[in-house]
This record gives sequence, C-alpha cells and structure tokens, in this order.
Amino acid sequence: MQKSKTDNNATPDRGGGWLTRLWDNLAARSRTLRERRVQQWLAQASETLYSEISEASGVTLARRILEQYAKLSPDEKLDYLQLLAGHFSTDTARLNTAIREYQAEPGPATAQRVHGAAESRRQELFRRLNFAPSGTASLLRMREDLLQFLPQFPGLREVDKDFEHLFRSWFNRGFLQLRPIDWHTPAVVLEKIIRYEAVHEISGWSDLRRRLDPPDRKCFAFIHPTLADDPLIFVEVALTDEIPDAIAPLLAGGRTPINPKQAKTAVFYSISNCQTGLKGVSFGNFLIKQVAAELVRDFPKLRTFVTLSPVPGFVSWLRRTHPDTQALQTMARPGWHDDAAIADELRPMLNDLVAEYLLEAKTASGRPVDPVARFHLDNGAGIEHVRWLGDVSPKGLGNGAGFMVNYLYDLDTVEANHEAHVKHGTIFAAHRVRALRSRQASR
Repeated sequence: MQKSKTDNNATPDRGGGWLTRLWDNLAARSRTLRERRVQQWLAQASETLYSEISEASGVTLARRILEQYAKLSPDEKLDYLQLLAGHFSTDTARLNTAIREYQAEPGPATAQRVHGAAESRRQELFRRLNFAPSGTASLLRMREDLLQFLPQFPGLREVDKDFEHLFRSWFNRGFLQLRPIDWHTPAVVLEKIIRYEAVHEISGWSDLRRRLDPPDRKCFAFIHPTLADDPLIFVEVALTDEIPDAIAPLLAGGRTPINPKQAKTAVFYSISNCQTGLKGVSFGNFLIKQVAAELVRDFPKLRTFVTLSPVPGFVSWLRRTHPDTQALQTMARPGWHDDAAIADELRPMLNDLVAEYLLEAKTASGRPVDPVARFHLDNGAGIEHVRWLGDVSPKGLGNGAGFMVNYLYDLDTVEANHEAHVKHGTIFAAHRVRALRSRQASR
C-alpha cells in the first residue's frame, strides 16, 4: 500500500525533529556538567598547587593542570583565566596586616613582608605551574590565549601584567643563547624559521636555502634553555659591498655570492619575533648588538651595520590623516609603480609624506607611530636612507607604498642615541632624510 504524503513527510519530520532536539538538549546538559566538573577540578587543583603541595609533588600536579588547560575549549579557557583574575589576585587582608606591621616597626624585614603580600597569588601559582616539564612553553601558550581575549575582556589586564612581569625575569638576557642558524641546523628548528618569518615570507625549503646556505648570508637566533628548539627571535643578515636600496636583489635566486671576507656592510634585512606570548619582552637591542660583535670578529672588514626595513603602517596612516590626497587615488590603480610617468609624478609627494610619517607622526604617548621605526629608534639606530620603491611586492605596496628604510646602527653612538630617544624622543636622521620634507613650508 502506497504511503500518503502525510506518511512520507509530516510524521517522520515531527518525530525526527523531536528526537534531534531531545538528543541536542541531553548532549548540551552533558557538556555543561562535564565543563563544570573540569572547571571545579582546575580551581581546586590550582588552589592546592598554590597553597598546600610541596615542590617535589607539585611537578605532577602542575603537569596535569597544564595538560587539562590545553584541552579546554576557548570558552572554558576564558573561564579559567577569569578565575585567575578573580580568585588569585592580591590577598588584601594579608597585605593590610603587612602594612600595619611595617607602620608599627619599619625595617627591612617588615618591608619585605609588604612586598611579598602585595604580589598577586597568581604569580606564585605561575611559578609553581612552571615546575612542570615544558611548563614555560605551556605558560607562553596560555598568555597567547589571554592576549586574544584581552580586547573584549579588559578585566584580564592584571593577569597579563603578571605574565609580563614574570617573563621579563625568566627571559632575562643572561639566560639567552645566541645560536647561528644555517642549512645544517636541525630540521625542527628550520621548520620554525620558515613558519615564524614575519617580514619576507619564506616560500619553502629552496627559498630558505637561498637565505641560509650562501657564504654571504647569515642568520642568528636567541634561544632560551627551556625552549631549546623554539627560537625567541631571529635576524637574517646579508653581507654586501654597499648599502642596498631594494629587497628583491637580496632575495633573488641565481645571484652570485660575494666573498664575505671582503664585505664592508652587514644588512639586517629581516627580524622576526617568534613568541606571541612574549609580547612586551624585547630582545632586539641585545640581538643586534651581539650579532654585530659576532660578525666583526669573523669578518673584520665590516664597517657599516644597517637594516633594510619595511614601513608597515604608512598607507594606513595616510588613509587616516590625509584621506583626500591624490596619492591614495593613484595608488589604487593596479600596477601604478610600473608606470614610470605615474611613479615620477607621485615620488615627491610620497617622499614628503613618508618623511612626515617617520619624523613627526606620534602616538598618544609621544612615540613614533610606525612599529618598525619604534623598534630601531628605541635600540639606538638612526634613519639613514628612505628607499623609494624598495619593496614592490603586494605586501610592500599595500602597507608601505613600496617604501623601505635603512636604519643605521653606528656602534660608537648607538648607546647615546638610545638614551636620547628614550628620554627625550630624539630621532636621529640623516640630512637627506630630513630634506624629503620639501613641501613642509608650503603647508
């Protein structure tokens, strides 16, 4: 007997929909109960690790906490981070007691008790979590999660400050090892160099070999003993006869290497921070100085140390501050940089604007707007050259209108430059760079 349309459609849909909703409700309740149990366990285990357990037995519990955290969903991770923000903040009763003791009997001992009581309970919990094997790496990943949540949940800011405070101590320069990276470095490290490269993408193993294998190409990384196969920051270096004005020739395949013993210039053409969890912990100043010292020792004819750096915030700043400039409309045309007439017309205007951007544009706190400029000026470099169409890749054109910059590291003045910039905001720039502000008087 043939089934009616009602038999074929209405009844199965009704039953199937009801069963599906029932199953979904049961599954949701099951997940909620499981999540609640996991969060309760994490809260109790964290409190136990903080307050009751010995260092020896704490290793196992710290490992279990970090392993459980790594399995959490993003929402569950947020719950745990908010637990850290609330339950593991400063013990105000303990702090008030310590303050009263200091006021009654000022001295080193009572001052130390105030100092200890003012510290949040989180910091000691993080130290104990670090007992676990790979604890440091796990805590770095935890801070990466926190940084993603922070814009939407500003109540986590104090947790982030504690992470940064501890990481500044744990990743002190005295613990870092400078390691040369070459084509014979273990593959586990080389794979991470490919992945972490943040300035000029490495397209694969052949591209990586062109950057590491030739005798006039060098790479150095800072390594921390607890992250032996995971670089913190690395710099790629080209040894050249003179200061370069474009990135393409440095990265080109099929070029003929020069004898590095005859090189006069070391070009830091890519510096990449590898660990997002170490935001706010800077190694660049130490890295560049130590790499320069290593290079001079091996190649005594080197006299000049410069970067070839992008200008990543220029176009976005231009749109924000000069939205009506003709340059933006012209640069919207595909291939504008290949048209000599258009490029020649734009060059004076953009030279002036990029000089304004590098020399005058400041954040609300009075620091250079451009992040790369901030990094190098903070480290004591000066702006030596601004390179028109130095990077005509889609990324270079889209972010920096094709501009690149040579920041000069004069090893005799780098410390004084650093002090002047940090204390007074002084920007050291060659006369040729300041002269690019040709239209300044007519504005």
